[in-house]
Amino acid sequence: MKNLLFRIVLLIIVTNSFAQNFQGIAFYSSQTQMKDFNISGDDITPDVKERMMEKMKKAFEKTYELKFTSTESIYQEEEKLAVTNPSSGGIRVDVGFSGGNGSKFYKDFKKKYYITDKDIFGKEFLVIDSLEKFDWKITNEQKKIGNYTCFKAQIIFPVTEKEIKEYEEFKKKKEGDKTSFFSLSEPKEKIIEAWYTMEIPVSNGPGKYWGLPGLILELHESNTTYLCSKIVLNPSDKIEIKAPKNGKKVNQKEFDEIQEKKIKSMMNEDGVIEIKMN
Repeated sequence: MKNLLFRIVLLIIVTNSFAQNFQGIAFYSSQTQMKDFNISGDDITPDVKERMMEKMKKAFEKTYELKFTSTESIYQEEEKLAVTNPSSGGIRVDVGFSGGNGSKFYKDFKKKYYITDKDIFGKEFLVIDSLEKFDWKITNEQKKIGNYTCFKAQIIFPVTEKEIKEYEEFKKKKEGDKTSFFSLSEPKEKIIEAWYTMEIPVSNGPGKYWGLPGLILELHESNTTYLCSKIVLNPSDKIEIKAPKNGKKVNQKEFDEIQEKKIKSMMNEDGVIEIKMN
């Protein structure tokens, strides 16, 4: 009996020690379907439209790095050099409004808050707020991702009054035969799908997502999929995690209001953001 009790105590000590020293790096890639995006205009030929759509798709293909311990993490998009292909007819598409290359998302799981640096046309902001508590619905579905057994979980977000209002305004503009570069689908509940593995015991994942009993290796958010391509656990060199510090400090609500105001200032009288091509 004493021998069994000793083994249990020893197991608890080893487990706690492992959790305190546990660290790693997860690498993710993202792909976005362009089904809700449309380009139209009198001067845009089908060939140009096809090339622009392809470039938009490529622009949304990004890679990320998540450095984590059991208590904190930093998630960052890997920087890329912009390259213009001469065979593309001089067309270059840059996608980005806030955040952008080098933007970081820091999570502190002890104090339950996050810090992320954002950029709105050159003006820097430091968003600091409480970690969102997600209402995950864990299912019995499982699959293999690489060598890891993963389980499926979902979050269901209902349609908001704001989304309904925006859709009604968009329909009125379309009925008035107003030109738009974006097509807006009728709003419906949004489902976030995640596949996590308990073989990596950290409650973490891409961007703001966390709260599951293991690392998220695959995430489906709207039309974008994030897939973990590589994991390095307990590397020989200690991982350094530093929260971003630069920018005007605001909370998430304040930042969203500033961003929405900026978007509206860019719209013409018909509520359309115009894109000019030279």
